[in-house]
Amino acid sequence: MKQKVYQKIAALIVARNNCINPGNVEWFDKHTERLDEIAKNHLPSGSGVDSGTEIDLDRSTEKKIVLNTSYHHMNDGGMYDGWTDHTITATPSFDGFDLKVSGRDRNQIKDYLGDLFYHALMEEIEG
Repeated sequence: MKQKVYQKIAALIVARNNCINPGNVEWFDKHTERLDEIAKNHLPSGSGVDSGTEIDLDRSTEKKIVLNTSYHHMNDGGMYDGWTDHTITATPSFDGFDLKVSGRDRNQIKDYLGDLFYHALMEEIEG
């Protein structure tokens, strides 16, 4: 069954968190590994998001998905000239999710990152 990336991440976060109280280390680790695999293979990496994207498993809950990334900026001469760090937060809404991009808005990068992450999270993957 196919699910959207954000739906799969949310389900795995809930499943992972449900393993904490009973101490189910085996499934906690399996859910963590699957979340890492989704981040590596389905969330933005490259084209300025050169260090990839990490799911913040400590801050993510059943009510929000928190992603951390950095953007590698280029100057007008085509040379890299610095990084900005960003937190992407997806929260449930009636039509899917709302997305917030925090961090410095150097060169209006937050609009670009918002579009990039919205489309990545809306992609469908096998459940």
